[in-house]
Amino acid sequence: MSKGWLVAMVLVLSACSSTAPKTYYQLPQPSVAAAGKTDLTAARTLWLSHVSLADYLSTSGLVYQTNDVRYVIASNNLWASPLEQQLQQTLQSSLNTGLPGWTVSSQPLGAAPSELAVTVKAFHGRYDGKAVVQGEWTLQRGDRLLRQPFNLVLRLKDDGYDALVTTLAQGWQQVAQSIAAQIQRSE
Repeated sequence: MSKGWLVAMVLVLSACSSTAPKTYYQLPQPSVAAAGKTDLTAARTLWLSHVSLADYLSTSGLVYQTNDVRYVIASNNLWASPLEQQLQQTLQSSLNTGLPGWTVSSQPLGAAPSELAVTVKAFHGRYDGKAVVQGEWTLQRGDRLLRQPFNLVLRLKDDGYDALVTTLAQGWQQVAQSIAAQIQRSE
């Protein structure tokens, strides 16, 4: 009897202590075209001052919307580094590629750089198999101010968090391309 009790106790304790493994995700870095040296004294400069997130996105877990009003923050599917940092780095890299003749930096360079600020209000998966990337960006250039919303809803090609992260990254790349195009048009 005591042997059976011991085996049962070990099984119960091992079942309680086993947890699902944690999986970490990083947005893929956009491919960067080979570029020559840039003369920073002659280049136009863009200061990417910040990318800010809605509060519910400022967690380590990926976010999934389960119905019209409920959101779940994953506890085992996590961002490898803070999402805000990943979005800022990938946006800076994309803009450096998408704005030839510009230097895009996370620090102000020069006397009066143009300043870009981005607010991300949605960056999550949804119950209908789509990914949502939504927010707005503001460009301050001297005394001119340009504000532009973005709202992308993209269909996932597969199920699962890998497909979600890939689709969110594609949406973010589209936002970067749109920002670059608007900056070039506003010159």
